[in-house]
Amino acid sequence: MGAPDHRKRILLLSAYRADSHAAWTDWLTATFDAFDWRVLELPGRHFRWRIRGNPLSWLDHLEGVEADAIIATSMVDLATLRGLHPHLAARPTLYYVHENQFAYPVGHHQVRSVEPQMVQIYAALAADRVAFNSAFNRDSFLDGMETLLGRMPDHAPDGLRTRLRERSRVLPVPVTPRATPNGARDPGLILWNHRWEYDKAPEVFTEALLRLRAVGADFRLALLGARPAKAPEALQRLRATLGDRIVADGKLPRGEYEALLGQAAIVVSTALHEFQGLAVLEATAAGATPLVPDALAYREQYPDTCRYPAGNVAALTEHLHAWLQHGAPAAPDVRAWTPEHLEPRWEQALDHLVTGRPRHPRVSRG
Repeated sequence: MGAPDHRKRILLLSAYRADSHAAWTDWLTATFDAFDWRVLELPGRHFRWRIRGNPLSWLDHLEGVEADAIIATSMVDLATLRGLHPHLAARPTLYYVHENQFAYPVGHHQVRSVEPQMVQIYAALAADRVAFNSAFNRDSFLDGMETLLGRMPDHAPDGLRTRLRERSRVLPVPVTPRATPNGARDPGLILWNHRWEYDKAPEVFTEALLRLRAVGADFRLALLGARPAKAPEALQRLRATLGDRIVADGKLPRGEYEALLGQAAIVVSTALHEFQGLAVLEATAAGATPLVPDALAYREQYPDTCRYPAGNVAALTEHLHAWLQHGAPAAPDVRAWTPEHLEPRWEQALDHLVTGRPRHPRVSRG
């Protein structure tokens, strides 16, 4: 028999394994192998069922599970889970908020429901500690909660914002810089590496590119990111009018994707929501210069020269045209979002979670 495993046991609950959630889970469990991880995940689909149904999906899986601490993501109905499983209720818990339902845009055919917002409020209250991946995420959560509580007809609690703020911290998901080819960067290559869905506003991107074409600008396009089975109208228009300029179109294998990050001069976002913006951070770490809305988490990450008024097609077109004519500015420094800077902070947070004692982070390796 092998030696007994004396590592502290952490139960990680992720109820929506979408790309960014998966990258964080995989990095966390691989990096901090001093802990004994037990991971329960659910696929990233059926949002409304998932955010309310995860306690039922895990009902039998959590019976008898022992842990020294619990980490639950913001899709987890933590308050219900702790009520259903008394043996886990007393374990110290970190609630990690990838995205909050107060600042998430509603699509044309969707109806905003208060229920997912209430799930997140109860989960934050049930947790011992709360961490957000950006200050924007934290502040929009607290602002949205305060607005919602202001709608309660009576008996709303006092001081809830202060209570949650005191147990909260900002702890981003690290972005690992990838080795990029040594070949020359294409000054005319524009990269889109987001999902082709309403919350990323691809129609704004498409309209700006059509205007660039109309004024005779020289550029090429790498159209990456996941897309539905039926191509959205914005993508169809680009294919129909700029097909000869598209050098890549689809969600590519990792090696091909990283090669394009190393070649593109500009990476564009038109997002309506971005709680951390991993796709743009990843491209920027590879050397592309970001052009992003002056809103959301982007204000924490990029200088004024890399931001344009959100939703303003004319401003986006003007910036792109100038950069294509005269060259994009150098990519900003995003080392603050890399593992060498964030790993010590995560190590401190995990140690504090399992021991209950704060510890100063070790010195960064950067």
